[in-house]
Amino acid sequence: MNPFISLHAVVPRIPDVTFAVPFTFSMNKGDVWTFYGENGSGKTLLSEIICGKYGLSAGSIEYPFMDEERAKTTQFIYPRQFIKTIHFQSTYSFSDFRDAYYQQRFNVYEVDWYPTVEDVLRQDAVDEGWWQQVVSVFRLFNLLSHRIITLSSGQLRRLLMAKALLEKPRMMIFDNPFIGLDANTRNLLKDLLERLTQTTNLTVILVLSKYDDIPEFITHVLPVKDMRLLPKQTREDFIHGITTFNTSLPHELAEWIRNLPQKDISTISFYPQNGGEILRFNNVCIRYGNRTILKDICWNVNEGERWALQGQNGAGKSTLLSLVCADNPQSYSCDIHLFGHKRGTGESIWQIKRHIGYVSPEMHRAYLRDLPAIDIVASGLSDSVGLYCRPRPEQREVCRQWMRVFGIAGIQDKTFLKLSSGEQRLCLLARAFVKDPELLILDEPLHGLDLKNRQRVREIIKLFCQRPHKTIIMVTHYQEELPDCVTHRMELKKNL
Repeated sequence: MNPFISLHAVVPRIPDVTFAVPFTFSMNKGDVWTFYGENGSGKTLLSEIICGKYGLSAGSIEYPFMDEERAKTTQFIYPRQFIKTIHFQSTYSFSDFRDAYYQQRFNVYEVDWYPTVEDVLRQDAVDEGWWQQVVSVFRLFNLLSHRIITLSSGQLRRLLMAKALLEKPRMMIFDNPFIGLDANTRNLLKDLLERLTQTTNLTVILVLSKYDDIPEFITHVLPVKDMRLLPKQTREDFIHGITTFNTSLPHELAEWIRNLPQKDISTISFYPQNGGEILRFNNVCIRYGNRTILKDICWNVNEGERWALQGQNGAGKSTLLSLVCADNPQSYSCDIHLFGHKRGTGESIWQIKRHIGYVSPEMHRAYLRDLPAIDIVASGLSDSVGLYCRPRPEQREVCRQWMRVFGIAGIQDKTFLKLSSGEQRLCLLARAFVKDPELLILDEPLHGLDLKNRQRVREIIKLFCQRPHKTIIMVTHYQEELPDCVTHRMELKKNL
């Protein structure tokens, strides 16, 4: 069988980053591959090399399918015209949402500023017949009139995939397509991907760090470890060879968390002096135009409780959290009490955030300056995103220690935008913990992490919550990601 792509003794020319040894492998037309590896192993980098993003110091990459494409045109063509990569660590990467509110994608006044689904898809329409087929495959007909900023994560992924497919690529690479999706949406997406492989002329690669996300229709798994390519395997052989392992946090780091200095709550302003109520929602409703996102939400959270917030994509979980953090402009028109104070009674945004540590998948898009990773962690001390305050030496040491806790001490001087998505996630997690907050809000904290790091982060959360005056709210679509310390659950229902 003639290969679709062949790589021979490849050594990429990438400053400060390279694979440990030259690598060789080929892919045949009709194969469906998974590049699998831990965070920072090099799997995403490998997909970028295949796309032709980087030059080579040695070896060669052959694209036999390009001969077919060259026969159709007299213009110069290059691989990235026919190989499309879709990254899902930020589902909003294809459009500029920097004008929207931080931690909140949309508000009632801004919805009309953004294009509809049909506007976005028509930009790349090749012919009407193909457009109709793609929209049908991804079940987007009922969403054509929706503004893209109002879409759920699952809907956005379908839009991203459809937008790329309209350009009629020969290969599509999906980087972590299932992260942050509920079970029903994950299954829908797997069905869509399988349908793509069966009904189109596409060669497909999935880049994954979670072995139980590998769909059954995968034909080959290419393990990537420590910047090395391991021998390819069938899906069955790879799954059979998976071994579980104990990745307990080193004892000295666990003890450091347990022995963090206890705050004197009696000296803290804007915080309940005798424990008790941390958060209260009284019949909270959020609407955007004719859409109701949250309806009559009543919710009480007391000090020391550990909540799991669950629900389908689009049920309003991120919106609810944005109300807690006062990042949603509608939070001041709602009956919300935080730390014993009614929202809108004279408190500043800094008083609200002083006791809150927060992380979410959408925070990746807030850091557009390529700063050292330790500076990203340090921004959590002052709750800054675009405005960075220089930490004192003792604060910087605390940042380093939290990076040791999360296993990323070795990347503290690397710039944030050059890290893998998993390494970025660990930096943002360290940012949420760095000021030892009384209320910890974790929106999909294990988003895009490999097995080892998921286990490590779960243990860190558990240890942190064993300390007095600590309250957490955690969002996840995976039951197995919830730490053992969870005491309460609330499930949001999607308003239709």
